[in-house]
Amino acid sequence: TMTGPTATPAPAPSASTSVTDSTPLKVGVSTNMPPLIYKQGDQITGLEAELARGLAGYLGRPLQFVEVAWKDQVPYLLEGRTDIIMSGLSITELRKVRIAFCDPYSRTGLMAILRRGDIQRFKMGYFSLVETPAIGAIEGTTGEGFVRSRYEKARKRFFKTSAEAIQALRDKNIDLFIHDAPVVMVMAATYESELSPLYSLLTEEYLAWGVRRGDTVLREAANAYIAELKRDGRLKTIIQRWMPLSGQ
Repeated sequence: TMTGPTATPAPAPSASTSVTDSTPLKVGVSTNMPPLIYKQGDQITGLEAELARGLAGYLGRPLQFVEVAWKDQVPYLLEGRTDIIMSGLSITELRKVRIAFCDPYSRTGLMAILRRGDIQRFKMGYFSLVETPAIGAIEGTTGEGFVRSRYEKARKRFFKTSAEAIQALRDKNIDLFIHDAPVVMVMAATYESELSPLYSLLTEEYLAWGVRRGDTVLREAANAYIAELKRDGRLKTIIQRWMPLSGQ
């Protein structure tokens, strides 16, 4: 069961005493990345949503989800419109210039998905010889950076959401879609008869929450919460529930 914001908090870190209990924890989310963060009807759910509810409860603060387009996540944080990004954010050197990261909570990476009929062609190395493949990724993500740097000669298409990219793959407008492994696995399961992932990770990345560089109070409190979840085994249980094939 999810830990709601009204749950009895664990002993709060001393750093958190500088904010009142009534101050909502404003969590920036982009709700189009199942199983990490998405909507079921009007309900925001997913791995990050469960962790956000747990963090708010740990801090003894009300939780306020702020829905933000992915490209606006960092600007919203820097402007104070959100306090923390909990939305499948991976640590990159470029992002470290603008924001601070809490301790990572899971290892992940990029994974490719393609049409089932193309798997053999891809594995045999014919994929790039027969035609110039069209490769898709999501704008403003590590996937876009990977595709731009790795596939210079390929035709490239960048999308706003994974749903749009998957539809383009099914419609044969792209031949390969590269995105975060947890999202790719959900899409592959959803369209199992049509699509298949290439199971090896293309990169190694770590998922973490982003905060403002000067907000050491929140960063230390979040790190204490993550440490507690790791210590008592809850983090592994939560991750396995949402991402059964995760290697942590």
